[in-house]
Amino acid sequence: MFLASISPRRINEPKIDSETKELTSCDIFDGTWVFDDSEPVYSPGYCPFVEDKFNCFKNGRPDSEFLRHRWQPHGCSIPRFDGKKMLKILRGKRVVFVGDSLNRNMWESLVCSLRSTLEDKNRVSRVSGKQSNLHNEGFYGFRFKDFACSIDFVKSPFLVQESEVVDVYGKRRETLRIDMIQRSIKKIHKNADIVIFNTGHWWTHQKTYEGKGYFQEGNRVYERLEVKEAYTKALHTWADWVDFNINSTKTRVFFVGYSSSHFRKGAWNNGGQCDGETRPIQNKTYTGVYPWMMKVVESVISDMKTPVFYMNITKMTWYRTDGHPSVYRQPADPRGSSPAAGVFQDCSHWCLPGVPDSWNQLLYATLLVSHGSLPDKSLGSLL
Repeated sequence: MFLASISPRRINEPKIDSETKELTSCDIFDGTWVFDDSEPVYSPGYCPFVEDKFNCFKNGRPDSEFLRHRWQPHGCSIPRFDGKKMLKILRGKRVVFVGDSLNRNMWESLVCSLRSTLEDKNRVSRVSGKQSNLHNEGFYGFRFKDFACSIDFVKSPFLVQESEVVDVYGKRRETLRIDMIQRSIKKIHKNADIVIFNTGHWWTHQKTYEGKGYFQEGNRVYERLEVKEAYTKALHTWADWVDFNINSTKTRVFFVGYSSSHFRKGAWNNGGQCDGETRPIQNKTYTGVYPWMMKVVESVISDMKTPVFYMNITKMTWYRTDGHPSVYRQPADPRGSSPAAGVFQDCSHWCLPGVPDSWNQLLYATLLVSHGSLPDKSLGSLL
């Protein structure tokens, strides 16, 4: 099930044209990848804001065909990303990504995509001054000076608060407060115009998945709690906070779905691999297992009073076995002469430029559509 919602909020831009009007009856997340020989939105290796672990070109990835594919929805065409138009849409606004490192992947992609359109690249800068202390709290930001626009990231892999308790032996133990929103999130809603949330991958880690003595509600630490139940409780905590605190006439809310991983022959820390992949999965029929946590997300969002646009990227990322850093998450020297020798491969995140650029293209298309005064809700399409 595809769940989408568009707020009726206007942005001071012209009403939608015929190109974007076509999108209003289309599920932009149901489609396929097609070959496209166009250049990436920003050149590989030239955006200084891409972290080394996502910078596959800098780390020696020799192939580039993985950059030659664009997402094509069934039944409509989406406009190419236009950074200049996007910056006009975002003039005077603050965009905040909140979540785990997959959301950071998308955040860095957007910053680089927007930066590529500037004649003077020095007109975008990292947030500094008093706010620099926030880096210790997992806050990172960039400001586009000529547009008074901020694109920020707040690290919050669970969206709820990581904590600790003292056990009967006097030892401190980590817990996850599934009944409490993460403290750093509380600071964002008053001056954010667009907030893009995600959470998912950290819920699959061993400690979280086993759920033994880890999940906490109030003073109670569950001896054992199934991860699905804990995730559901945490999402309801997030949803209640959004409904109570975010003014939907001022702030647009997005939730990015589960990004597919492609480990074979093991997990990320147990020999899992994805190197050697150079093309997307060619099978046009989606045969992946739909993550249980996304069903929880869809159920929770459908009961919220706040309009939330759900970016259902699971299917589109399932095809892209070729887009991960794999062994090119680090330079050649640390990993040795044999690319796969003794190296943890990254088959969860994405090379930049790469797949997350398409997520931002869909974000851009969504903002274009929402320029008009459009209805609020639908299943299976943007409207």
